[in-house]
Amino acid sequence: VSVLQMSWRSSFRCSKFRHVFGKPATREHGYDGVPITRSVHDNHYCAANPCFIAVVTECGGGGSFLVLPIHHTGRVDPQHPRVCGHSARVLDVKWNPFDDHCIASCSEDCTVKIWDIPVCGVQQNLTQARKTLIGHSRRVGLIEWHPTAEGLLLSSAYDYKVLLWDVSQPGAMLLLSVSFSSDGSRLALTSKDRRVRVLDPRTGKILQASSSKTHRASKVLYIGGLKMLLSTGSSPWNHRQIALWDPDDLSEPLYEEDLDGSAGVLFPFYDPDTHMLYLAGKGDGNIRYYELSAEKPYISFLTEFRSLLPQKGLGVMPKRGLDVNICEVFRFYRLIAIKDLVEPLSMIVPRKQLEIFQEDLYPMTAGNKAAMTAQEWLRGVNRGPVLMSLRPGTNIANPYPETPADKGLERQLSALRFQAAGATSWTGRSVTEEVK
Repeated sequence: VSVLQMSWRSSFRCSKFRHVFGKPATREHGYDGVPITRSVHDNHYCAANPCFIAVVTECGGGGSFLVLPIHHTGRVDPQHPRVCGHSARVLDVKWNPFDDHCIASCSEDCTVKIWDIPVCGVQQNLTQARKTLIGHSRRVGLIEWHPTAEGLLLSSAYDYKVLLWDVSQPGAMLLLSVSFSSDGSRLALTSKDRRVRVLDPRTGKILQASSSKTHRASKVLYIGGLKMLLSTGSSPWNHRQIALWDPDDLSEPLYEEDLDGSAGVLFPFYDPDTHMLYLAGKGDGNIRYYELSAEKPYISFLTEFRSLLPQKGLGVMPKRGLDVNICEVFRFYRLIAIKDLVEPLSMIVPRKQLEIFQEDLYPMTAGNKAAMTAQEWLRGVNRGPVLMSLRPGTNIANPYPETPADKGLERQLSALRFQAAGATSWTGRSVTEEVK
């Protein structure tokens, strides 16, 4: 008699994040009465940092966005002052990762503007930008700050140009998404032809380009620490998809999965500290989350947050702004346009001993200090982000030599700097790379 021995393998991967749950804030802890923009452009329309939250708003004539102190919750005054220096609709806003009082915005008026937000917040309509960046001839739809070099901003517009300020780098592409590698030495992007590309942001040289016929990419994200790229998009049958790539070989995806048949764009968000991936669809009420690893099958579904209220866009709080006392590992700011509501959504790992700092949930993470100056980066220096500890009362020294910005600039002086600085316009030098 032969005995057949069958190996049994659990379909569920053992993970400490298996039981992560989403906890929406109560209405009094949200931002109620915010006139969220009705624009159909596929952007987040929201940006957050530990001091402020910015939301692009609807207005008649010109473009504006609202900047609120992060603790200014509850009902928002309809007459609350706004940042309203653009002459057309605002399409994207991004906070400077190294200056919580500096924000960039781009608009249909073909300009990118840099704003200084006073320490006390916006007390009256802010119309004078610190800088106005002029270089595009059509509406600017996308901006992104460099992750490690201070003062470098990338912009993309409908004139098929990509400009890196203060070095401009045009290419014949209408970009849908951009993502820097963790040290800023590589740039991944998706364009109107729905392909993924990796290029050298200093020279504009395209290093890799995807040619997959089964995945039409819309958004792309560098997966820091795992040496992978993740893209969201659609299949030839219009099913929403996710795909993982080797950034050194984009000939075929490492992993590909169909999710559903919905039409909204899937926005990916990745936490390199926990290796958790969040997928939030425009117009969806749910947010799926996964855990990524460097070994096959690379991605493991955990669970999802569900809501009856659809989100138009989402902002994300940097790790240094999270509440470690409740084991909060991620925080979204969901824009619920049908309710004129901005809803904070905390992702929490359930733990019993909350009085103890959970070191496994909060490893050293990217801080608010620049690793180098823009001039150093342009000379070819590559450095990862300056790390900090989230343990209360911990102060980690910067391992890199101090930059002049570190020595002389105090972020609390941004209000005085705004009063002293006028609006300036400039364009950078151009380096072009044509997409064949």
